[in-house]
Amino acid sequence: MTDLYEIRADYDADTIVVYQAYPPALADAALRAGRFVAPFSFHRMTWIKPSLRWLMHRSNWARKPGQERILAVRITRQGWEEALSLAALTTADQTALARAAVHVQWDPERSPRGAALNHYSIQVGIGRHLIRTYVDDWIVSLTDLTPQVRKVATLTHAGQAGKAQRLLPTERVYPLPADLAGRICRGG
Repeated sequence: MTDLYEIRADYDADTIVVYQAYPPALADAALRAGRFVAPFSFHRMTWIKPSLRWLMHRSNWARKPGQERILAVRITRQGWEEALSLAALTTADQTALARAAVHVQWDPERSPRGAALNHYSIQVGIGRHLIRTYVDDWIVSLTDLTPQVRKVATLTHAGQAGKAQRLLPTERVYPLPADLAGRICRGG
């Protein structure tokens, strides 16, 4: 995998953290249940992102309507790698993409201030036929990061980037097996 297309994530020996932004009612229900439940949709693709900074950019720091709550979703590495093994790039042939259970998209990573960086961040779309497996088998825990995200945004906008950076999780290069890297990396 080229340096431009490395997965950077918060992970340990068994799990990886991905992030999702939701409206308050959905986040509250999921946090109470310890897993996704209604009003979460089991009938459409759900996108997970291992880069908190990219999600912060996408959700406008938890201020975009419908994305006011930020959840850290700890999932098994086995599930993460299973998802990637079933993936097709969103830039692939449309027929192959339509058949794929999982979609992978690469977008420019973002600085804390939202500027595009010179490397890419992965987004993984879990298709509706795999969502139950994601929810029932892969998820280890859910954590509400909304207060932390809002504090990081306040510090960043106040010019206190160093303090803000210390509140962000450490994301390091994920050791992806070569066969998976070749499958999902545009440059690989």
